[in-house]
Amino acid sequence: MRQRLRIGGTVQGVGFRPFVFALASRLGLGGFVLNDSRGVVIEVEGNCSDVDAFTRILLDEPPPLARLDSIEKSHLPPVGSDRFDIRASETEGAVVATITPDVATCAACLEEIRDSSARRYGYAFTNCTNCGPRFTITTGVPYDRGRTTMSSFPLCPECRSEYSDPRDRRFHAQPIACPRCGPRLRLLDSDGAPLEGDPLTASAAALRGGGILAIKGLGGYHLACDATDASAVTELRRRKGREAKPFAVMAPSLEWACRLAHTGPAETAVLASHRRPIVIVSRRAGTLLADEVAPANRYIGIMLPYTPLHDLLMRSVRRPIVLTSGNLSDEPIAHEDADALERLGGIADAFLAHDRPVHVRCDDSVVRVVEGREYPIRRSRGYAPEPLEVPVPFARPVLAAGPELKHTFCLGTGNRAILSHHIGDLANWAAMSAFLEGVEHFTRVFDVRPEVVAHDLHPEYLSTKWALGLEDVEPVGVQHHHAHIASCLADNRRAESVIGLALDGTGYGDDGAIWGCEVLTCDFAGYTRAAHLRYVPLPGGAAAVREPWRMTAVYLQAAFGEGADDLSLDFVDRTAGRWRPVLSMAAAGINAPLTSSAGRLFDAVASLCGLRDRVSYEGQAAAELEQAADPSVAGAYPFPLTGTALDGVTLVRAAAEDLIAGSSVPEVAARFHNGLAEGLRHACEMVREAQGLATVALSGGSWQNLLLLERVTRGLEGAGFEVLTHRRVPANDGGLALGQAVIAGWPSPEPGDRGPASGGWEM
Repeated sequence: MRQRLRIGGTVQGVGFRPFVFALASRLGLGGFVLNDSRGVVIEVEGNCSDVDAFTRILLDEPPPLARLDSIEKSHLPPVGSDRFDIRASETEGAVVATITPDVATCAACLEEIRDSSARRYGYAFTNCTNCGPRFTITTGVPYDRGRTTMSSFPLCPECRSEYSDPRDRRFHAQPIACPRCGPRLRLLDSDGAPLEGDPLTASAAALRGGGILAIKGLGGYHLACDATDASAVTELRRRKGREAKPFAVMAPSLEWACRLAHTGPAETAVLASHRRPIVIVSRRAGTLLADEVAPANRYIGIMLPYTPLHDLLMRSVRRPIVLTSGNLSDEPIAHEDADALERLGGIADAFLAHDRPVHVRCDDSVVRVVEGREYPIRRSRGYAPEPLEVPVPFARPVLAAGPELKHTFCLGTGNRAILSHHIGDLANWAAMSAFLEGVEHFTRVFDVRPEVVAHDLHPEYLSTKWALGLEDVEPVGVQHHHAHIASCLADNRRAESVIGLALDGTGYGDDGAIWGCEVLTCDFAGYTRAAHLRYVPLPGGAAAVREPWRMTAVYLQAAFGEGADDLSLDFVDRTAGRWRPVLSMAAAGINAPLTSSAGRLFDAVASLCGLRDRVSYEGQAAAELEQAADPSVAGAYPFPLTGTALDGVTLVRAAAEDLIAGSSVPEVAARFHNGLAEGLRHACEMVREAQGLATVALSGGSWQNLLLLERVTRGLEGAGFEVLTHRRVPANDGGLALGQAVIAGWPSPEPGDRGPASGGWEM
């Protein structure tokens, strides 16, 4: 019996061929295995029971990093083969094979670099088929050494022997290297001149001595300092231009991480997984961490070492370090050596570099754990570019250009959506260049030629302008919040009509207003706006985002009229002298667009409570309001639905009256969250009564607020709704491109027709 298997999925760069070879050899089967542009092809020959056993084990017990998405079986005439071979890759045909995400160092390789008798003792680039760089060094597919940035490092005889031996765990490990033939570390000063001494030893000493170090990692450079040294952390903030946004911390070990933060079994499992993301956890009081690592924040982002370089460095430093993206604020991470020296030379005292090129810049991923499972905040290293299976195949190949902030883009082809790594904010040419480089790389290595390009409706987004300038593709504009809900649907592999609660800071609406607290009825084909937060002016536009007190003044005037500046509130005493030009601007409608933004409502209440009048990063005021809330408080402020408008003014009035009456900020913050949750539940019940829809999808950056997420989910489920939340992509704009892609790729009777969802309801 001879059987042919064609397998698609994550099957290249994960030790799949050695696994197949070992299994076939153990069962005494002949045949071969090879990589091609679609995945892996296997032919096995032997008696029927052994061939059946081979297929069963292959499907039930694949290598730990492999993911089998598709399997095609066929029977062939036997050729009398009793030898099994691993053949050279075939490169013809359309590319369907996936590029594997970068994988954290496995236990076997860690043991080697710590074993003084091992050939790779202390070697910072040790890897095997079960770990190491993949995505960030890959230049083409099929995934072979010649199509990686390791092609310029010829193998020494020892590595060549391991690479060629199907019984060795480094068989066809494309990044294989050793101290004799592989990449080397070097320590440079801020001008790029070499420094004497062992790079690792000197780097560890610099960190322990209060220095700031630029470290070249898998996807680019990080900036590091001693996380227990308040002076060093403060100086890093000053040099980097990062006033208050929390820094991520790398802990030397899992035991260290548990000493720094409250980590349950689910958190420790994610921290120690082969993806090694940054995990946001509740920080413990009284640890060695400097308060300046995460000012006014009870959470901390922790990660574990994920490369041999990190492990060796952390074992020498012996304390947690700040490890933050190597960039100035709002710029993409530096990944090329010359660019890093130019951009980071004024920040870092020294550079721990190496000569292995990074082909694709890639930031660290960030997750939280909600109800025992991962809840993505930023999907990048360790996850991208792993394809996402979608519930409905794309009618035509699609490129989704993505949003402006937290930018990612997405390719859609067949039943796969390929969401890019995190690019950043398209606020400058460096970020835009990273986006263009990423699109070129993805379309080439995945061999996707888009026929449709999806874009946001905002005419000033750089991604929109770029998409509309493309030729030979059909442009499809997708409303921001429709894309959010579609992203949540696709994330959950669902395609039916749902109620969507889209809450965020900014999204361009069909009427030209700035939307952000939307109750939609929608599916992939279209949407109807059933309800929304009552419009208020946004005085100064972007200035109101940076200065939340402006929104508080607007809401207080709407709630109390001309007497608002006489209220007995600390907020009034603090800010009333600045109200007049802001309120005049709002009244005249000059540079004061209307908004239904949930983010701006959170800002208004945060400033009202005295938490934050000015922000230094997006979502800062809302995050501090969440952290201020006392979760034991059960009361809720009224948040009525009148016609199609949810009345945020009533919420703010109740909060102000409570503060005047002497209620504490934790009480007010909690009642605000509870009221918002009850009002949203009531709106969903009204839609269900009219439409019969009983599933609610939650998407948008405001759902990073876990208190709101918990309150809304509990209330909706208690009212009999099924609630869909994000699982594989972020709820924020980092997952938006997935929604754009599935909407634009939805089969439509007329090209470009993206009308309302079937059965749309107008209130």
